[in-house]
Amino acid sequence: MTETGIPPLLDGLRIPEPDELLDGAVVVAQPMHTRFRGTTVREAMLLRGPAGWAEFSPFPDYGPAESARWLAAAVEAGWHGWPSPVRDRIPVNATVPAVEVADVGRVLDSFGEVPAVKVKVGEAGQDVGQDVARVAEVRRLRPAAALRIDANQAWDHDTAVDALRRLAGYGLEYAEQPVAGIDGLARLREALAAAGTDVRIAADESVRRETDPLAVARAGAADLVVVKVQPLGGVRRALGIVEAAGLDAVVSSALDTSVGIAAGVALAASLPRLPHACGLGTVALFTEDVAQRPLRPRAGHLTAGDDGRPVPDTGALARLRAGEDRQRWWRQRLRAAWAELSVTAD
Repeated sequence: MTETGIPPLLDGLRIPEPDELLDGAVVVAQPMHTRFRGTTVREAMLLRGPAGWAEFSPFPDYGPAESARWLAAAVEAGWHGWPSPVRDRIPVNATVPAVEVADVGRVLDSFGEVPAVKVKVGEAGQDVGQDVARVAEVRRLRPAAALRIDANQAWDHDTAVDALRRLAGYGLEYAEQPVAGIDGLARLREALAAAGTDVRIAADESVRRETDPLAVARAGAADLVVVKVQPLGGVRRALGIVEAAGLDAVVSSALDTSVGIAAGVALAASLPRLPHACGLGTVALFTEDVAQRPLRPRAGHLTAGDDGRPVPDTGALARLRAGEDRQRWWRQRLRAAWAELSVTAD
């Protein structure tokens, strides 16, 4: 543990050289059923290590320093493996993108029965009225499900206060990152409390994209934290961050393939407490997955260790393989992230 209480990246685990990491690496491009956070095709680099397949898939706009944490997670997964689980059943939520109301049922049906539903709100070009209508339709179709919303920090303060006032009546479990920044979350929590609007706040970007992922907890700016394995640097580091934060955690995906989802399952299976369903059912958002047996929930749950580590299907790898220019771009990106990681981990 560092002086700030933040667990170090890889914490002494060996970092392979780039040539070892890239031996057998392949970049895939997975089309999505519906545009999701501006993405219609998700690219990911899959690495094959002695402990199993691993995923390195920072979003395209992330620089080497931020991508180094994603690479640390891949090194852990492929070369060192994960801690032993304390549970084997992981509850999973459905994820409804910012679709039109008429499409909500189709999206929900692709997930089957789930204990919770996360609804994306705050999409560019849409207004709060559309968000409310989408949430209302989810509540109508899944009256018993726990319901949470995710704005990906798209709202300003006044919009968030108004939107959450209107959405509170649908029984929200929590609102994920409604506004940007730690100060913004803290100010919003105060405003909601003063207005008597009973909605809990979850921090996502204010954890995974901050150089200090514990700052949001120290500031009292959130009721719970959303944790994602790749952005936080691996399962072990994410476990340490949750412990140091002292808040309940929701494990979510970073729009991963089944290979990356397996790391999220390993984290959820290792947390001392897991009071909320996890956002690990996002393989359903792709038209095709890379794995022989995609990690899709059954009866609203994923099972840790049930099917072993996901193994990519050779046919799927061939169909989804990105062009050679993208293969080169990702290989260069991994090398840049490795240079950062080798310094940071030291």
